Amino acid sequence: MAEPRKGWTTGACAAAAAKAAATALVRGRFPKRVTIALPKGLTPSFAPTKTRLGKGWAEAGVIKDAGDDPDVTHGALILVRVRKAQPGSGLVWKAGQGVGTVTLPGLPIAVGEPAITPGPRAQIARNLQGLGEDWEITLSIPGGAELAKTTLNGRLGIKGGLSILGTTGVVMPYSNAAWIHSIHRAIDVARAGDLAHIAACTGDASERGVARLHRLPARALIDVGGFMGPLFKYLSSRQGRIARLTLAGGFAKMSKLAQGALDLHSSKAAIDAEFLADCLARLGAAKAVVAKARASESAARILVLAGRHPLALAIAKQAKAVAKAYLPPTTKVDVALFDRAGQLLAHAD
Repeated sequence: MAEPRKGWTTGACAAAAAKAAATALVRGRFPKRVTIALPKGLTPSFAPTKTRLGKGWAEAGVIKDAGDDPDVTHGALILVRVRKAQPGSGLVWKAGQGVGTVTLPGLPIAVGEPAITPGPRAQIARNLQGLGEDWEITLSIPGGAELAKTTLNGRLGIKGGLSILGTTGVVMPYSNAAWIHSIHRAIDVARAGDLAHIAACTGDASERGVARLHRLPARALIDVGGFMGPLFKYLSSRQGRIARLTLAGGFAKMSKLAQGALDLHSSKAAIDAEFLADCLARLGAAKAVVAKARASESAARILVLAGRHPLALAIAKQAKAVAKAYLPPTTKVDVALFDRAGQLLAHAD
């Protein structure tokens, strides 16, 4: 089986496009390919496209190739326009079409600034060395505002489009690094907004359910998918600590957490019928019911078999115990289980 192919972040593509545009403005023509320097010694080259040269400005684009990672911006055009700025002004950042603007505190970028994170800013600055020091740089992603609707940007207070991301410049296949990055930033935004209580949700139904249960605002709801490990790790760090955490999810995913899994995605953790059957046995279920549960491949089927036995509550309590083992003792934790309609199944408070 071939090894999954790595890709390039929006930040790396922006650095290449900025270098191509600045080169054209300084030398009068666009390079056919542009090589950039990235952290860790990488020097990839890119073919600029959508090139335009105007009076006092130049614009170049790079098509993002995310490799084999399921990235929402794969195939997007990262477009950068540069123009000379006033001497001594350094790099002046602008958000063009499809690039968002920060509207809430808590992110590593000031409110009102374009959503271009520190990593890409440093990469662009490094690759403009030798071409001048004072530039106005406008980044655009045509169609980015629509793409942003499928991301967590709205919750993070990033309005109008996507973020320019990437610490190393490299997209690792199936790393889901962007999702984990969004979880961290969502926690930062919640803390900066003085929200002492957040809810980590595994899906839309649990998100709707926990919003009703605790009357939480949208900014307190964090879509973690199955990334419990990265969530717990960040909440255990000094910069991520928060007073109260609610874990909200469906019975199947929370049963994986209850059995000790920290990555709840189906490719990483399977439903353990033995574990659920043993839980039913401890709850006093009949041997025939326990046997049927042990032979089942569906968590939903096992929950139906449980009948009057509070299996969902037992799973919620066990999931809470697992979470508390990874979190600071000062963090209060409760776990809420919801069905596909967002109706509460059990709550370990």
